[in-house]
Amino acid sequence: MSLTAMSSIKTFQPKHYFVSGTDTDSGKTFVSSALLAAVAEHYQAIGEAKTVIGFKPIASGCVQTEQGLRNSDALSLMAHSTKELPYSVVNPISFLPAIAPHIAAKQVGFELSKNVVKQYINQDMLKYADFTLVEGAGGWRLPLNDTEFLSDVISELEWPVILVVGMKLGCLNHAMLTQEAIINDGLKIAGWVANGVDENMDVQSENLESLKLMMKSPFLGFVPHLKSSAAKTAADYLDIKVLLQQM
Repeated sequence: MSLTAMSSIKTFQPKHYFVSGTDTDSGKTFVSSALLAAVAEHYQAIGEAKTVIGFKPIASGCVQTEQGLRNSDALSLMAHSTKELPYSVVNPISFLPAIAPHIAAKQVGFELSKNVVKQYINQDMLKYADFTLVEGAGGWRLPLNDTEFLSDVISELEWPVILVVGMKLGCLNHAMLTQEAIINDGLKIAGWVANGVDENMDVQSENLESLKLMMKSPFLGFVPHLKSSAAKTAADYLDIKVLLQQM
């Protein structure tokens, strides 16, 4: 959408969304970074000094640095935020191996639970920004332990969800099941993004048209498989006006 068209949107109260995906490799971080870039560009274009921030509360697959564990997903969100926060605020729970967080937590003796996560994912996040994206880990039913899931936290907080659908074989089933689970948990899907993770996907356009018919929330755009990995390039494919208008 053109910046001229976007300039007619009047913004309001802070917006906050939880970003989930149809699976681990759906491209949540790439799309989240692109959304942050698009929203930041919109505010800049209309001359509003708004703060746009992304968070990654739980991250597995980190590298050890002199400053501590660092995760590339969290760093990407930080790079596309308009306000610099301490890394520990953006990614408070991090694990070295790229495995399921609840298993990584057991390996290091960390008690990962709904209450622990809620200490970091809560309404206090809203004080940092006018527009906030909180990116999940894995898919919607990410286990925190043997009985609790990250989705339990988001359900209690009643945050609206942005769903990233990784466009590849099996995406229709993954998208329908994830949509059903989110709705059954009593949450609103604010919108969904189709992300071209498989550049060789057969009948991609047909699958996309099927998704447009079956998904029950606004379509925010299709990001094709891009040669450039720059989030700002992907931002051009996204329509953020629905997110900026929603409560």
